[in-house]
Amino acid sequence: MATAMGVRAGGGFVMATRKGFTFWDPKTGLFENLGDPDASELADVRFNDGKTDRQGHFWAGKMSARGDNNLYRLDPDRSTSCMEGGIFISNGLGWSPDNKTFYYTDSTVKKIYAYDFDPATESISHRRVFAKVPDAAQEGIPDGLAVDVQGCIWSARWGGWKVVRYDPQGTIIDELLMPVEFPTSCAFGGAQLDELYITSAWTEVIPENRVMQPQAGDLFKVKVVVPGFPEPLFRG
Repeated sequence: MATAMGVRAGGGFVMATRKGFTFWDPKTGLFENLGDPDASELADVRFNDGKTDRQGHFWAGKMSARGDNNLYRLDPDRSTSCMEGGIFISNGLGWSPDNKTFYYTDSTVKKIYAYDFDPATESISHRRVFAKVPDAAQEGIPDGLAVDVQGCIWSARWGGWKVVRYDPQGTIIDELLMPVEFPTSCAFGGAQLDELYITSAWTEVIPENRVMQPQAGDLFKVKVVVPGFPEPLFRG
């Protein structure tokens, strides 16, 4: 199972999978397993979301129901570092436009955290709650995210039928209502990076509700006013 991907500067992709970090070359079809920094025999433990930072390192975190999961950074030399622990479901990651703040989502506790980020050392510190969803039954659960050039955070709401936009202080200033119950993540694309691509899931939609959301599981494209950043390349 591939759970997150980044583009490699030398071609192909870096991926987080159920079995750890992996390189994949779509031209040859070859996979190169880089190993799992904390391989577990427990069936429900696996990597989840991940993203490449502007220094060319790939970050990805794990998930399970026990709240003892870690966030890892894969460096271009193939070494790994544990960056955070005590997480239930690792989800949306991103960096502020000035590269001084790192955002990281734990879906189970319905929080997006902010950290101080040092691009010189690739370290994070001073964790605080950037945003918390007060009522998941009504508003959904924070999932994947993307940061635009104004420093605003677009966060997909699993079970909430929408994607919301936070200002840099954590206040919701906009939202996109979706025709699907489970938006999962978002990323900027297009020639001007002013198109928000939004993924969604269908496996959690109960059968009697599927007729009401036939586009569940589809990929959506929405034109936005404020563009995002190009996705950085993994330098390994």
